[in-house]
Amino acid sequence: MTFNDIFKSSFLENITSVSILDMIIALVLAFGLGLFIFLVYKKTYSGIMYSSGFGVTLIALTMITTLVILAVTSNVVLSLGMVGALSIVRFRTAIKEPLDIAFLFWSIAVGIVLAAGMIPLAVIGSVVIGVILLIFVNRKSHLNPYIVVISCDSHENELKVKEFLEKQVTRCVVKSKTAQKNSVEINYEIRLKDDNTDFINIISEMNGVNSAVLVSYNGEYMG
Repeated sequence: MTFNDIFKSSFLENITSVSILDMIIALVLAFGLGLFIFLVYKKTYSGIMYSSGFGVTLIALTMITTLVILAVTSNVVLSLGMVGALSIVRFRTAIKEPLDIAFLFWSIAVGIVLAAGMIPLAVIGSVVIGVILLIFVNRKSHLNPYIVVISCDSHENELKVKEFLEKQVTRCVVKSKTAQKNSVEINYEIRLKDDNTDFINIISEMNGVNSAVLVSYNGEYMG
């Protein structure tokens, strides 16, 4: 063993395994596409409470994934160690919206594809996914289901309300009904013809109607 062998470091030799230019290009593109994912997420969010922290996480996740994959692709031995290290990571944060999972996988996928050098695939794929999400998620609000809660004092008035309601909407289905003495409460699932909801005011003023409530409904929560 020579004097040079003693001070020879494989760690220092790996410094040039990934060029500075490749790192800069990959991270800049990762930031740009991560920002695009963030903007699409912000535009298409339809949950109860928007979290700006989750949006920023999408940008960071894209860049971090790119950084990790760059290191993995430059060294096969390192890739095996990286798999073992990442296997012990556990995430405890609950995903409240199913669509959030798609954005997380989108960010990870973009980071992997960018680090692999498939820049056109990452850019074109992200644009296509973003356009599809904008089209299908941002549909007109009146196409979404709504729940109408009607409280009236008799069966006769219930029939009058239902007849009037069916003329005002494109779909009207009874979801539940509660009948008590001198009181009937019915829940209807409806689809609006347009954004006009003045028919609820008319129903509330009808004889025998105690109250009329309209709420949006997505199958999981009402609000």
